[in-house]
Amino acid sequence: MDTGSLRAWLALNAVTALSGVHWRRLLATFGAPTEVLRQSQQSLARVVDPALAEAIRHSPKSPAVQAALDWSMQSGHAILTLEDARFPRPLLETPDPPPVLYAAGNIELLARPVLAMVGSRNASAQGMRNAEAFARALSAHGLCIASGMALGIDTAAHRGALDETGRSIAVLGCGIDVIYPRSNEQLFLRLVADGLVLSEFALGAPPSTHHFPRRNRIIAGLSHGCLVVEAALASGSLITARCAVDMGREVFAIPGSIHSPLSKGCHHLIKQGAKLVDDARDVLDELGMVARASAQAVKQPALEPDAASVLAALGHDACGFDALIERTALPVERLAALLTQLELDARVSRTDRGDYQRLD
Repeated sequence: MDTGSLRAWLALNAVTALSGVHWRRLLATFGAPTEVLRQSQQSLARVVDPALAEAIRHSPKSPAVQAALDWSMQSGHAILTLEDARFPRPLLETPDPPPVLYAAGNIELLARPVLAMVGSRNASAQGMRNAEAFARALSAHGLCIASGMALGIDTAAHRGALDETGRSIAVLGCGIDVIYPRSNEQLFLRLVADGLVLSEFALGAPPSTHHFPRRNRIIAGLSHGCLVVEAALASGSLITARCAVDMGREVFAIPGSIHSPLSKGCHHLIKQGAKLVDDARDVLDELGMVARASAQAVKQPALEPDAASVLAALGHDACGFDALIERTALPVERLAALLTQLELDARVSRTDRGDYQRLD
Protein backbone atom coordinates (compact mmCIF):
# COMPACT_ATOMS: atom_id res chain seq x y z
CA MET A 1 0.00 0.00 0.00
CA ASP A 2 1.35 3.43 -0.91
CA THR A 3 1.98 5.97 1.83
CA GLY A 4 -0.79 8.31 0.66
CA SER A 5 -3.44 5.61 0.88
CA LEU A 6 -2.20 4.43 4.28
CA ARG A 7 -2.17 8.02 5.52
CA ALA A 8 -5.85 8.32 4.56
CA TRP A 9 -6.77 5.14 6.46
CA LEU A 10 -4.86 6.43 9.50
CA ALA A 11 -6.52 9.84 9.28
CA LEU A 12 -9.98 8.30 9.44
CA ASN A 13 -8.82 5.95 12.19
CA ALA A 14 -7.68 8.98 14.18
CA VAL A 15 -11.35 9.95 14.54
CA THR A 16 -11.90 7.69 17.53
CA ALA A 17 -15.65 8.39 17.62
CA LEU A 18 -16.10 6.61 14.28
CA SER A 19 -17.81 3.29 14.95
CA GLY A 20 -17.81 0.25 12.69
CA VAL A 21 -21.22 1.34 11.41
CA HIS A 22 -19.85 4.77 10.49
CA TRP A 23 -16.89 3.23 8.68
CA ARG A 24 -19.13 0.96 6.64
CA ARG A 25 -21.44 3.83 5.69
CA LEU A 26 -18.56 6.05 4.62
CA LEU A 27 -16.80 3.38 2.58
CA ALA A 28 -20.05 2.21 0.98
CA THR A 29 -20.97 5.79 0.02
CA PHE A 30 -17.65 7.28 -1.07
CA GLY A 31 -15.28 4.35 -1.61
CA ALA A 32 -11.71 4.32 -0.29
CA PRO A 33 -10.65 6.60 2.60
CA THR A 34 -8.79 8.85 0.15
CA GLU A 35 -12.18 9.61 -1.44
CA VAL A 36 -13.83 10.11 1.94
CA LEU A 37 -11.26 12.78 2.81
CA ARG A 38 -11.91 14.62 -0.47
CA GLN A 39 -15.57 15.20 0.44
CA SER A 40 -16.92 18.49 1.70
CA GLN A 41 -18.20 18.71 5.23
CA GLN A 42 -21.70 19.08 3.80
CA SER A 43 -21.38 15.83 1.82
CA LEU A 44 -20.01 13.98 4.83
CA ALA A 45 -22.84 15.27 7.01
CA ARG A 46 -25.33 13.41 4.81
CA VAL A 47 -23.75 10.13 5.98
CA VAL A 48 -22.60 10.87 9.56
CA ASP A 49 -23.62 13.51 12.07
CA PRO A 50 -22.17 17.04 11.65
CA ALA A 51 -19.70 16.72 14.55
CA LEU A 52 -18.17 13.60 13.01
CA ALA A 53 -18.13 15.24 9.58
CA GLU A 54 -16.14 18.14 11.01
CA ALA A 55 -13.74 15.77 12.79
CA ILE A 56 -13.13 13.87 9.55
CA ARG A 57 -12.31 17.08 7.71
CA HIS A 58 -9.65 17.92 10.33
CA SER A 59 -8.31 14.39 10.80
CA PRO A 60 -5.43 14.56 8.25
CA LYS A 61 -3.81 17.18 10.47
CA SER A 62 -3.78 14.87 13.49
CA PRO A 63 -0.23 14.28 14.83
CA ALA A 64 -1.30 10.68 15.43
CA VAL A 65 -1.18 10.06 11.67
CA GLN A 66 2.50 10.88 11.25
CA ALA A 67 3.35 9.11 14.50
CA ALA A 68 1.72 5.93 13.19
CA LEU A 69 3.53 6.20 9.84
CA ASP A 70 6.86 6.65 11.62
CA TRP A 71 6.10 3.63 13.83
CA SER A 72 5.26 1.47 10.80
CA MET A 73 8.68 2.18 9.26
CA GLN A 74 10.49 0.42 12.10
CA SER A 75 11.73 -3.14 11.65
CA GLY A 76 9.10 -5.78 12.42
CA HIS A 77 6.24 -3.26 12.41
CA ALA A 78 3.33 -3.05 9.98
CA ILE A 79 -0.08 -1.43 9.72
CA LEU A 80 -2.71 -3.52 7.95
CA THR A 81 -5.94 -2.10 6.55
CA LEU A 82 -9.05 -3.75 5.16
CA GLU A 83 -7.67 -3.46 1.62
CA ASP A 84 -4.30 -5.00 2.52
CA ALA A 85 -3.77 -8.51 1.11
CA ARG A 86 -2.11 -9.49 4.41
CA PHE A 87 -5.22 -8.67 6.45
CA PRO A 88 -6.39 -11.98 8.00
CA ARG A 89 -9.26 -13.33 5.92
CA PRO A 90 -11.22 -14.95 8.79
CA LEU A 91 -11.32 -11.57 10.54
CA LEU A 92 -12.13 -9.74 7.30
CA GLU A 93 -15.25 -11.86 6.91
CA THR A 94 -16.67 -10.99 10.35
CA PRO A 95 -19.48 -8.41 10.76
CA ASP A 96 -17.26 -5.74 12.35
CA PRO A 97 -13.59 -6.11 11.34
CA PRO A 98 -11.20 -3.41 12.56
CA PRO A 99 -10.41 -1.02 9.68
CA VAL A 100 -6.80 -0.73 10.84
CA LEU A 101 -4.56 -3.25 12.62
CA TYR A 102 -1.19 -2.38 14.11
CA ALA A 103 1.12 -5.42 14.00
CA ALA A 104 4.50 -6.11 15.60
CA GLY A 105 6.29 -9.40 15.00
CA ASN A 106 5.81 -12.25 12.54
CA ILE A 107 2.91 -11.26 10.26
CA GLU A 108 3.10 -14.62 8.49
CA LEU A 109 1.31 -16.12 11.51
CA LEU A 110 -1.88 -14.47 10.24
CA ALA A 111 -1.93 -16.97 7.38
CA ARG A 112 -1.89 -19.99 9.72
CA PRO A 113 -4.94 -21.68 11.30
CA VAL A 114 -5.59 -19.97 14.63
CA LEU A 115 -7.24 -21.16 17.83
CA ALA A 116 -8.29 -18.72 20.54
CA MET A 117 -7.47 -19.77 24.11
CA VAL A 118 -8.94 -17.66 26.90
CA GLY A 119 -9.87 -17.88 30.56
CA SER A 120 -9.71 -16.38 34.01
CA ARG A 121 -7.17 -13.76 35.06
CA ASN A 122 -7.23 -15.21 38.59
CA ALA A 123 -6.59 -18.73 37.43
CA SER A 124 -5.93 -21.75 39.62
CA ALA A 125 -2.63 -23.60 39.45
CA GLN A 126 -4.39 -26.46 37.66
CA GLY A 127 -5.96 -24.05 35.19
CA MET A 128 -2.56 -22.54 34.37
CA ARG A 129 -1.10 -25.99 33.94
CA ASN A 130 -3.97 -27.02 31.65
CA ALA A 131 -3.66 -23.87 29.54
CA GLU A 132 0.07 -24.31 29.02
CA ALA A 133 -0.23 -28.03 28.26
CA PHE A 134 -3.09 -27.58 25.76
CA ALA A 135 -1.28 -24.67 24.09
CA ARG A 136 1.87 -26.73 23.71
CA ALA A 137 0.02 -29.72 22.26
CA LEU A 138 -2.17 -27.70 19.90
CA SER A 139 0.75 -25.59 18.74
CA ALA A 140 2.76 -28.75 18.05
CA HIS A 141 -0.05 -29.90 15.77
CA GLY A 142 0.03 -26.76 13.64
CA LEU A 143 -2.33 -24.32 15.34
CA CYS A 144 -1.34 -20.76 16.18
CA ILE A 145 -2.62 -19.82 19.65
CA ALA A 146 -4.32 -16.43 20.02
CA SER A 147 -5.14 -14.78 23.32
CA GLY A 148 -5.25 -11.40 25.03
CA MET A 149 -1.98 -11.25 27.02
CA ALA A 150 -3.90 -10.84 30.27
CA LEU A 151 -2.68 -12.42 33.48
CA GLY A 152 -3.71 -15.99 34.25
CA ILE A 153 -4.91 -18.29 31.47
CA ASP A 154 -3.93 -15.93 28.62
CA THR A 155 -0.36 -15.75 29.89
CA ALA A 156 -0.07 -19.53 30.30
CA ALA A 157 -1.49 -20.13 26.80
CA HIS A 158 0.96 -17.72 25.18
CA ARG A 159 3.90 -19.22 27.04
CA GLY A 160 2.96 -22.78 26.16
CA ALA A 161 2.73 -21.97 22.44
CA LEU A 162 5.89 -19.86 22.43
CA ASP A 163 7.86 -22.59 24.20
CA GLU A 164 6.66 -25.22 21.73
CA THR A 165 6.78 -23.49 18.33
CA GLY A 166 6.76 -19.72 18.80
CA ARG A 167 3.35 -19.54 17.13
CA SER A 168 1.25 -17.25 19.30
CA ILE A 169 -0.69 -14.04 18.67
CA ALA A 170 -1.58 -11.52 21.37
CA VAL A 171 -4.40 -9.03 20.75
CA LEU A 172 -4.20 -5.99 23.01
CA GLY A 173 -6.87 -3.79 24.59
CA CYS A 174 -4.54 -0.78 24.37
CA GLY A 175 -2.10 0.76 21.91
CA ILE A 176 0.50 -1.64 20.57
CA ASP A 177 3.24 0.45 22.15
CA VAL A 178 1.65 0.14 25.61
CA ILE A 179 2.57 -2.93 27.67
CA TYR A 180 -0.35 -4.02 29.83
CA PRO A 181 -0.17 -5.50 32.35
CA ARG A 182 3.36 -4.26 33.10
CA SER A 183 4.20 -7.55 34.78
CA ASN A 184 3.95 -9.19 31.34
CA GLU A 185 6.71 -7.08 29.80
CA GLN A 186 8.98 -10.08 29.15
CA LEU A 187 6.08 -11.98 27.59
CA PHE A 188 5.34 -8.99 25.36
CA LEU A 189 8.96 -8.88 24.20
CA ARG A 190 8.91 -12.64 23.46
CA LEU A 191 5.72 -12.26 21.44
CA VAL A 192 7.20 -9.43 19.37
CA ALA A 193 10.42 -11.41 18.81
CA ASP A 194 8.94 -14.85 18.09
CA GLY A 195 5.17 -14.45 17.74
CA LEU A 196 2.90 -11.53 16.87
CA VAL A 197 1.19 -8.67 18.71
CA LEU A 198 -1.88 -6.92 17.27
CA SER A 199 -4.00 -3.91 18.23
CA GLU A 200 -6.68 -1.84 16.54
CA PHE A 201 -6.15 1.06 18.95
CA ALA A 202 -4.01 4.09 18.19
CA LEU A 203 -0.47 4.35 19.50
CA GLY A 204 -0.42 5.36 23.14
CA ALA A 205 -4.05 4.36 23.76
CA PRO A 206 -4.30 3.29 27.42
CA PRO A 207 -6.10 0.12 28.50
CA SER A 208 -9.76 0.90 29.04
CA THR A 209 -12.77 -1.13 30.17
CA HIS A 210 -14.61 -0.64 26.89
CA HIS A 211 -11.55 -1.66 24.86
CA PHE A 212 -11.50 -5.26 26.05
CA PRO A 213 -14.80 -6.44 24.53
CA ARG A 214 -13.57 -5.00 21.22
CA ARG A 215 -10.27 -6.83 21.64
CA ASN A 216 -12.19 -10.05 22.37
CA ARG A 217 -14.11 -9.88 19.09
CA ILE A 218 -10.78 -9.71 17.23
CA ILE A 219 -9.44 -12.74 19.10
CA ALA A 220 -12.58 -14.67 18.15
CA GLY A 221 -12.58 -13.35 14.58
CA LEU A 222 -9.00 -14.43 13.89
CA SER A 223 -9.71 -17.95 15.02
CA HIS A 224 -11.29 -21.14 13.74
CA GLY A 225 -12.41 -21.97 17.27
CA CYS A 226 -12.28 -20.77 20.86
CA LEU A 227 -11.14 -22.87 23.83
CA VAL A 228 -12.17 -21.62 27.27
CA VAL A 229 -9.82 -23.20 29.78
CA GLU A 230 -11.17 -21.91 33.09
CA ALA A 231 -13.69 -19.15 33.73
CA ALA A 232 -16.13 -17.84 36.30
CA LEU A 233 -19.65 -16.94 35.19
CA ALA A 234 -18.73 -13.24 35.08
CA SER A 235 -15.46 -13.80 33.21
CA GLY A 236 -14.69 -11.63 30.19
CA SER A 237 -13.61 -14.80 28.39
CA LEU A 238 -17.29 -15.66 28.02
CA ILE A 239 -17.59 -12.53 25.88
CA THR A 240 -14.99 -14.01 23.55
CA ALA A 241 -16.91 -17.28 23.50
CA ARG A 242 -20.16 -15.46 22.64
CA CYS A 243 -18.39 -13.58 19.85
CA ALA A 244 -17.10 -16.91 18.54
CA VAL A 245 -20.62 -18.38 18.54
CA ASP A 246 -22.00 -15.32 16.74
CA MET A 247 -19.27 -15.67 14.10
CA GLY A 248 -20.00 -19.36 13.56
CA ARG A 249 -16.80 -20.54 15.24
CA GLU A 250 -16.47 -23.74 17.26
CA VAL A 251 -16.44 -23.26 21.04
CA PHE A 252 -14.68 -25.68 23.39
CA ALA A 253 -14.55 -25.76 27.18
CA ILE A 254 -12.51 -27.72 29.71
CA PRO A 255 -14.64 -28.93 32.64
CA GLY A 256 -13.52 -28.69 36.25
CA SER A 257 -14.69 -29.32 39.77
CA ILE A 258 -18.38 -28.69 40.40
CA HIS A 259 -17.30 -26.89 43.58
CA SER A 260 -14.96 -24.41 41.88
CA PRO A 261 -16.31 -20.95 40.92
CA LEU A 262 -13.65 -20.90 38.20
CA SER A 263 -15.29 -23.87 36.48
CA LYS A 264 -18.84 -22.53 36.41
CA GLY A 265 -18.30 -20.47 33.26
CA CYS A 266 -16.99 -23.51 31.38
CA HIS A 267 -19.86 -25.66 32.66
CA HIS A 268 -22.33 -22.99 31.52
CA LEU A 269 -20.82 -23.03 28.04
CA ILE A 270 -20.99 -26.82 27.88
CA LYS A 271 -24.68 -26.68 28.84
CA GLN A 272 -25.18 -24.18 26.02
CA GLY A 273 -23.60 -26.53 23.47
CA ALA A 274 -19.86 -25.97 23.70
CA LYS A 275 -17.82 -29.12 23.12
CA LEU A 276 -16.43 -30.62 26.33
CA VAL A 277 -12.73 -31.35 25.89
CA ASP A 278 -10.27 -33.11 28.15
CA ASP A 279 -7.57 -33.77 25.54
CA ALA A 280 -6.06 -31.68 22.76
CA ARG A 281 -7.14 -34.33 20.27
CA ASP A 282 -10.78 -33.37 20.95
CA VAL A 283 -10.08 -29.91 19.53
CA LEU A 284 -8.06 -31.21 16.60
CA ASP A 285 -10.72 -33.76 15.68
CA GLU A 286 -13.49 -31.16 15.77
CA LEU A 287 -11.49 -28.77 13.60
CA GLY A 288 -10.69 -31.58 11.16
CA MET A 289 -6.95 -31.31 11.61
CA VAL A 290 -4.64 -34.27 11.10
CA ALA A 291 -2.85 -34.99 14.36
CA ARG A 292 0.89 -35.34 14.28
CA ALA A 293 2.80 -37.35 16.83
CA SER A 294 3.33 -35.19 19.88
CA ALA A 295 6.33 -35.22 22.14
CA GLN A 296 6.12 -37.69 24.97
CA ALA A 297 5.45 -36.22 28.37
CA VAL A 298 8.32 -36.17 30.83
CA LYS A 299 7.85 -39.05 33.22
CA GLN A 300 7.52 -38.21 36.91
CA PRO A 301 9.64 -40.23 39.35
CA ALA A 302 7.87 -43.08 41.13
CA LEU A 303 6.16 -42.15 44.39
CA GLU A 304 6.80 -43.79 47.71
CA PRO A 305 3.73 -45.64 49.05
CA ASP A 306 2.71 -42.99 51.60
CA ALA A 307 2.91 -40.18 49.03
CA ALA A 308 0.89 -42.24 46.57
CA SER A 309 -1.76 -42.84 49.23
CA VAL A 310 -1.96 -39.08 49.90
CA LEU A 311 -2.57 -38.38 46.19
CA ALA A 312 -5.18 -41.13 46.05
CA ALA A 313 -6.91 -39.73 49.14
CA LEU A 314 -6.77 -36.20 47.73
CA GLY A 315 -8.60 -37.17 44.55
CA HIS A 316 -9.16 -34.45 41.96
CA ASP A 317 -11.07 -31.89 44.02
CA ALA A 318 -9.47 -29.45 46.44
CA CYS A 319 -9.25 -30.82 49.98
CA GLY A 320 -8.30 -29.37 53.36
CA PHE A 321 -5.54 -30.63 55.62
CA ASP A 322 -7.91 -31.90 58.35
CA ALA A 323 -9.91 -33.90 55.82
CA LEU A 324 -6.70 -35.47 54.53
CA ILE A 325 -5.77 -36.53 58.07
CA GLU A 326 -9.09 -38.36 58.33
CA ARG A 327 -8.74 -39.95 54.90
CA THR A 328 -5.13 -41.12 55.25
CA ALA A 329 -4.85 -41.76 59.04
CA LEU A 330 -1.27 -40.50 58.80
CA PRO A 331 0.38 -38.59 61.69
CA VAL A 332 0.14 -34.80 61.31
CA GLU A 333 3.92 -34.34 60.95
CA ARG A 334 4.20 -37.11 58.35
CA LEU A 335 1.29 -35.78 56.27
CA ALA A 336 2.67 -32.24 56.36
CA ALA A 337 6.09 -33.46 55.18
CA LEU A 338 4.57 -35.49 52.36
CA LEU A 339 2.42 -32.58 51.17
CA THR A 340 5.43 -30.29 51.19
CA GLN A 341 7.39 -32.76 49.06
CA LEU A 342 4.46 -33.17 46.68
CA GLU A 343 4.30 -29.40 46.30
CA LEU A 344 8.03 -29.25 45.52
CA ASP A 345 7.54 -32.00 42.92
CA ALA A 346 4.72 -29.95 41.31
CA ARG A 347 2.19 -32.70 41.96
CA VAL A 348 0.12 -30.66 44.42
CA SER A 349 -0.56 -26.95 44.89
CA ARG A 350 -2.35 -24.79 47.45
CA THR A 351 -5.56 -22.97 46.57
CA ASP A 352 -6.36 -19.43 47.68
CA ARG A 353 -8.31 -20.94 50.60
CA GLY A 354 -5.31 -23.00 51.71
CA ASP A 355 -6.69 -26.34 50.50
CA TYR A 356 -4.63 -28.82 48.50
CA GLN A 357 -5.23 -29.54 44.80
CA ARG A 358 -3.74 -32.27 42.62
CA LEU A 359 -1.87 -31.13 39.52
CA ASP A 360 -1.81 -34.45 37.67
